[in-house]
Amino acid sequence: MEAQAKQVLLITGLSGAGKTTAIKTMEDIGWETVDNFPIRLVNNLLDTPLPSSRDNIDPPLAIGFDSRTRGFEPAKLIDRIKSLQKNKNYLISTLYLDCTDDELERRYSETRRRHPLALDRPAKEGIAFERSELEPLKRWADLIIDTSTLSSNDLQHRIRQQFAIEDTGKTVVTITSFGFSRGLPNNIDLLFDVRFLNNPFWDENLKLMTGLDDQVSEYISRDPAYNDAMSRFEDMLKFLLPKYQDAGKSYVNVGIGCTGGRHRSVHVAEALSKNLHEAGFSTTVTHRNLASRPMEALEVMQKPVGNRGI
Repeated sequence: MEAQAKQVLLITGLSGAGKTTAIKTMEDIGWETVDNFPIRLVNNLLDTPLPSSRDNIDPPLAIGFDSRTRGFEPAKLIDRIKSLQKNKNYLISTLYLDCTDDELERRYSETRRRHPLALDRPAKEGIAFERSELEPLKRWADLIIDTSTLSSNDLQHRIRQQFAIEDTGKTVVTITSFGFSRGLPNNIDLLFDVRFLNNPFWDENLKLMTGLDDQVSEYISRDPAYNDAMSRFEDMLKFLLPKYQDAGKSYVNVGIGCTGGRHRSVHVAEALSKNLHEAGFSTTVTHRNLASRPMEALEVMQKPVGNRGI
């Protein structure tokens, strides 16, 4: 079977037109990215073997360069790109980011940054010189995106639409179980507190087990509030996750908390992940406190009357 050609996208354009945003977005959607890379060295880059940690996964490559890149000579660059395109192992294309002079001047004025080609002169002089320098590359480019009327979010959305890798557009959902008594996890986007469910810790036969054990799961699922709560959790996530995906959020971290982080939160995290995966979402589960030692001191402060507990 003939190997598929590796996709390589060369990204260039006027300073301030959005190259950095484009490169960062390409990375977010799964491309390997290198910015300000001398094109004369691209053959060496393409010939470099993948690290062993990649498991032979070779994503498409985006290379950014502009007038600040070492060895920048448009005519020679075009000749080098033509040479690269003769190699059947690679599918080489060029994206050029354009913008009007007035808008570029406005952006430099608002950010108070100096134009890289006019450090001691007005920005408009650097813009005019760079536009003249880059004109051959603009004529050569396979795709031109004019960012004059695009916000940063607009450009990100355009890049995502244009260059999304198959099956990588899904938001990755990480569900983390944890114990409130041991502190909140970092970087949680959505938090569900399941301390209202019956607590298996207070059953001597279940205390040393975890939410991964069938007996514990059966105990938790017998709580009268369980089915309704799980249904509402799932409905909320199925509503919100596509919204996050449309907004370009690559990762969503969902926290499921109980008191100690070994029973209720573990079971609920596993059940939610399974149901969301069956609904077509990309989910992974981590259990922060699964291996933690059961500590009655942490539980007893919140022990309820009877056997119901948070």
